[in-house]
Amino acid sequence: MAPNTGRITLWGIEVFLATLDEGSVSGAARRLRASISSVSQQITSLEGALGVALIDRSTRPVQATPAGQVFRLRAQTILSQAQLAQAEVAQQDLTALTDFRLGMIEDFDRHITPDLLSDLGQAYSACKFVLETGPSHRLLDLLDTRALDVVVAAEFDAVRHGDMVEVHPLINDPYIAAVPKGAVAAGADTLTALGDLPLIQYTSRHYMGRQIAQHLEHAQVPLAHRFELDSYNAIMGMVAGGIGWTILSALACHSVPSCAETVDLLPLPFGTLSRRITLTARKGVLGVLPEQVAGRLRPLLQARVVDPMVRDAPWLADDLRVLP
Repeated sequence: MAPNTGRITLWGIEVFLATLDEGSVSGAARRLRASISSVSQQITSLEGALGVALIDRSTRPVQATPAGQVFRLRAQTILSQAQLAQAEVAQQDLTALTDFRLGMIEDFDRHITPDLLSDLGQAYSACKFVLETGPSHRLLDLLDTRALDVVVAAEFDAVRHGDMVEVHPLINDPYIAAVPKGAVAAGADTLTALGDLPLIQYTSRHYMGRQIAQHLEHAQVPLAHRFELDSYNAIMGMVAGGIGWTILSALACHSVPSCAETVDLLPLPFGTLSRRITLTARKGVLGVLPEQVAGRLRPLLQARVVDPMVRDAPWLADDLRVLP
C-alpha cells in the first residue's frame, strides 16, 4: 500500500474502532448511522494515510491486522482524549451540548423514558438525542465500546468497569411474584395455592433470568416450568390468561399496561431478592452531565413508579425505593 496518501481524521478513527467492535463494515454503519460506502471509504482513507492495511476484510468477523492491533491501542486513546476535550469545553455551557447517546432498559419505556427525553430536550435545546433500548448487558457493552455516552441499567458487573466509570444509584428494584388474578386468596400460602401451575421463567440469556434462577436454586425450590420467554408483555399476558405464574422485578411488572387489572402482585414466597438500577457513564468524559441526568431521573421514578406501586401494594414500601 502506498504510504501517506491522506490525513488521519477523528471520524476515520471512530469508524475504524466501530468496525472492529461490530465485526463488520455494515455493523459499523448501523451503529454510526452512516452509509456502508462512507464507512468503507473512511477505512480506506485511514489505511492510505498510514500506509498499511489495518483491517483484514477476508475474515468474518473482520479482524485487525498486526499493524491494526498496534494502531487500535493508540486510536482508543486518541478518541477518548478527543471526547474528554469536547466534554471539558461543553462543561462551560452544557446548553451547547450537541450529541447525547443514551441507553435505557426496556423497563422504563412506558413511564420514564418519554418524560426524561422531553425534560432533557428542553434543557439542552441544541442537542441531538439518540436512544438505545435493550437488556442491561447489551447496553453496558455499548458503553464499553463508546457507542453510548450514558447507560441506565441493572448493576451487575462493577469488577469489569473498575475505576473507568462513574456510577449513580437510582432505584432498588425488588423481585416479586405475579400470579393470575384471584389465584391466591388473602393470607393463603402462595406456593400451595398455585398448586401445579407452572412457573413462566424470564430468559436465562439475560441477567435478570440468571439472577432469578440462582435464587431459586439457592432456596432449593424445585418448580416445574414449561416456558422461558424474553418479553415482559408475553409473560404477563400468559399469567393473566391463567397459563402460569412468574417472578419478575417490580419495575418489569409496572412496565406492562393494565397489569393491575389482570394479575395479582405478591411478595416472593421464598426469601427476598432485588436488583439495583444505576446510571453509568465513562468517568471524566461528560463532566457533571451524568449526575444531572440521574438527578432528573430520581423524581420521575418516585412519582411514576414508586408512589403508585406502593399505594396499590404497601408491602413494597421497604424494598421498592429511590436511592440517594
